[in-house]
Amino acid sequence: MRTTLDLSHVEWVKSSYSEGNGGQCVEWAPAFAVSGVVPIRDSKDPHGPALAFDSSAWSSFVVAVKGGEFSA
Repeated sequence: MRTTLDLSHVEWVKSSYSEGNGGQCVEWAPAFAVSGVVPIRDSKDPHGPALAFDSSAWSSFVVAVKGGEFSA
């Protein structure tokens, strides 16, 4: 099922893992996450698309990143 989310008034927060030099910047909307959905976007394109993940799937991803599962 596909649902359109109204993210027009969401407060976005830059990920602590994003580089501070204008490079790879990921933002998420923590206040929106209480609804069970975690919106993610590219901070360099604030009017572009956002991805929405189920909260439990996003939590699993964050644990995997912190555990080094995606290290280069």
